[in-house]
Amino acid sequence: MTLDTVIVGATWFDGTGAPGRVADVGLKDGRVAAIGEPSLPTDGVPDVIDARGRWVMPGFLDTHTHYDAELIAAPSLSESVRHGVTTVTVGSCSISLILSEAEDCSDLFTRVEAVPRAQVLPLLRKTKTWDSTAGWLAFLKTHPLGPNVTSFLGHSDLRVRVMGLARAVDEKARATPQELAEMARHLEEGLDAGLLGLSTMTNPWDKLDGDRFRSKSLPSTYATWREFRFLNAILRKRGRIHQGAPNLVTKVNALLFLAASASFGLRRALKTTLITLMDPKSDRWVHRVIGRVAHGFNRLFGADFRWQALPTPFEVYADGMELVVFEEFPAGRAALHLAAEAERRALYQDAGYRDQFKRDISKRFSPRVWHRDFHDAQIVACPDASVVGKSFGAVADARGCHPVDAFLDLAAAHGSALRWRTTIANDRPEAVDRIMKEPATVVGFADSGAHLRNMAFYSFPLRLLKRVRDCERAGKPLMPIERAVWRVTGELADWFGVDAGRIRVGDRADLVIVNPDALDERLEAYHEAEVEGLPGLIRMVNRSDGAIDAVFINGLKAFANGAFADGLGREMGFGRFLPARTAQ
Repeated sequence: MTLDTVIVGATWFDGTGAPGRVADVGLKDGRVAAIGEPSLPTDGVPDVIDARGRWVMPGFLDTHTHYDAELIAAPSLSESVRHGVTTVTVGSCSISLILSEAEDCSDLFTRVEAVPRAQVLPLLRKTKTWDSTAGWLAFLKTHPLGPNVTSFLGHSDLRVRVMGLARAVDEKARATPQELAEMARHLEEGLDAGLLGLSTMTNPWDKLDGDRFRSKSLPSTYATWREFRFLNAILRKRGRIHQGAPNLVTKVNALLFLAASASFGLRRALKTTLITLMDPKSDRWVHRVIGRVAHGFNRLFGADFRWQALPTPFEVYADGMELVVFEEFPAGRAALHLAAEAERRALYQDAGYRDQFKRDISKRFSPRVWHRDFHDAQIVACPDASVVGKSFGAVADARGCHPVDAFLDLAAAHGSALRWRTTIANDRPEAVDRIMKEPATVVGFADSGAHLRNMAFYSFPLRLLKRVRDCERAGKPLMPIERAVWRVTGELADWFGVDAGRIRVGDRADLVIVNPDALDERLEAYHEAEVEGLPGLIRMVNRSDGAIDAVFINGLKAFANGAFADGLGREMGFGRFLPARTAQ
């Protein structure tokens, strides 16, 4: 047998959590065909890669993205592929672009995920010809995918298709028995086709875009727990996943998700994953409590519950007030309700509005994710160069005014040209280490493809490997490297029920070659680039191609030596739709 590719001399991690071993890895016809310890023959092999001193491991999984629109416009999803991601999951947070018509899907997606409606709506009107899971998968089959794709069905998408947008966001409307039956039919069809499960949303801060029902919460937030129980029964029976988000106003409904997941020794556990376990500056104790509670619930009551968690500081950027955390309080929502920047600038200068903003910011016990400390918010770009590099608090101190006044003065004067940054959570490495070792977590929540100007976590698997390697070098080991590899490959594949995350003989050849010497501070640097397929739209990205020598997807070399393969995401498809294992 002549192999297509031989990767020579790398330390091979198979994704099971087994220790790495020096071996040659041979690929043939899209599969791992041979593992040579110590070597494989290379005579006549078209592609021989010298990987001595490198790590070869399964391609990473990014199981919480909002690539739904970008997948249509630019299916290479190159920002993920360049960092070793070979499988992505779309349809998160109750938002999929499967069942509803183009304008409804756009209004569900664009404000919540901070992707311009002016880009997404024309794209969907031009492209979206499907209104079923079967139709969507038929589209993906002919689409030149970069990475492999898995998907949830979004509950908001489902409600809008069955109830219509007006009823789906009417707080007095309840799904009728006929409508519930129709939801069940669409969900069953999706599960039959291989969707991972249902994604939901109960946090009311996520709002609709457009001009029909602008600023109404996502349709999923209006569902009763009777509706959730009805749909959960289908997921439980089929062994599929409920992905969701708790109500961050009251927080207590997280207990309902835990109870729904539990078997109590009487029924099948319901796989449930929620966003997110982190160490927010606003609540320093919360990550310790909710992580332990989830772990205890899993052990005592037979639940199968996981918090999603990132191994990185949760650093965000904003242009003016374009940041989802402003949805947390009334004054922020009032500004984001206005689509025109000129209207927002006028609002910022209103004395009554400023008083309301100050009251909202100073409420000590109001529910929050953002710490709301303008002394901890640094200006990184502004037409007024004198304020760049300073915090809004420092500007206020110099001007002798309230920090809110300093912020609103600059926002009114410069609009979206005012760019600033802050870290909301995960600023303490020791807390992040605790989270990464928490059994009731899955490593994810990158939100790739969303919040394009606000944050970039495309490289989160590499960041975990860097942290583990750094701790090991410092003599304070966090976990073995093989366990870190497993956490971003095999563990995710197993829990989400996807045929991925392993590179043993016979496994599909989705793999990445990592240069451990390049797992350094370059992974943390700020960069911007134009969104492929959406001209003129600039987003935050991650870089350090030096950390990745090559990425293979289904045995095809998608990325190597800092360059993408010709045709990736255009005329040539590398990835494919991966159905849930129980549907294969």
